[in-house]
Amino acid sequence: MIVSRLRRLWPRLLIAAALVTLALIAASAVPVRTGDAVVVTCLGAPVRVVSAPGLTWILPAPLERALRINCRLRTTATGSHEVLTRDGLNLVVQVYAAWRIPAEGGTVLRFVRATGGDGESAANQLRTLLNSALETVSGRFQLADLVNIDPAQVRLSDYEELVRSRVAAAAGATLGVEVVQVGVERLLLPEVTLQATVARMSEERRVAAEERQAAGRRAAAAITAQADKDARITRAGAEQEAAQIEATAKAAAADIYGGAYSADPDLYVWLRTLDALSTTLAGNARLVLSTASPPFQALVAPVPPVPIGAPTGRTP
Repeated sequence: MIVSRLRRLWPRLLIAAALVTLALIAASAVPVRTGDAVVVTCLGAPVRVVSAPGLTWILPAPLERALRINCRLRTTATGSHEVLTRDGLNLVVQVYAAWRIPAEGGTVLRFVRATGGDGESAANQLRTLLNSALETVSGRFQLADLVNIDPAQVRLSDYEELVRSRVAAAAGATLGVEVVQVGVERLLLPEVTLQATVARMSEERRVAAEERQAAGRRAAAAITAQADKDARITRAGAEQEAAQIEATAKAAAADIYGGAYSADPDLYVWLRTLDALSTTLAGNARLVLSTASPPFQALVAPVPPVPIGAPTGRTP
């Protein structure tokens, strides 16, 4: 009776044993993915690190447990942090850090002991290190080294590298973290500092504008003085030339008048009388005089006779 029962239970026992064996194998086999490291702990104490991709074996819990550590590249950003520059100006800086855990046994164990394998705890400690490094490094740079309209004077890359080197040294020694890169996400001025900076820049622009305006006025005054000098020289030369022409014309006119007078004195007097009348009666002038008064007697006096053989100015 008992033998028959055992014969009937034997397949079930085999199946149960196989299931237990499979469960133990599943609990003992730990896959290691690329980019991860597995820390094997024995009763809570780390004993070994496996970083090669593949399958590793551990004793069933609670004897041994597997703690997965992400060794891929991660980023952590700080909040807006106010620092003081070398020239005494407050600056609001926000940076990010790209970091990872090197897949090396000693480094991974250091990370686990410092953070318990929690990546968020490592990120929080890394933010503290970044803020401390920002305060120390910012005091070595002036504001013009970080913000400048001239790209050749900007030393932002030096600033980032100096922060990275300080954080990398502290993070590697305490957290077992490798800081690959540190970059500035945001660089702002506090409201008070921004207003003071804008006011100073406005004053500098105003002084520069006044200097340029003064230089322009000096140049304009020099140009005007030179133009006045040239105009006076040109006007004096023209007046001198006009005086010479006028003197020559008067001399020629005197010669003509002298020749006319010597040819016929009466005709000369009569023509000059007409010229005087033309000048006197120009425009709307009105005179009430006797026609016998000179030079108006020419209006009623007969034309002087032309001497025989003298030119009359008429064509036959």
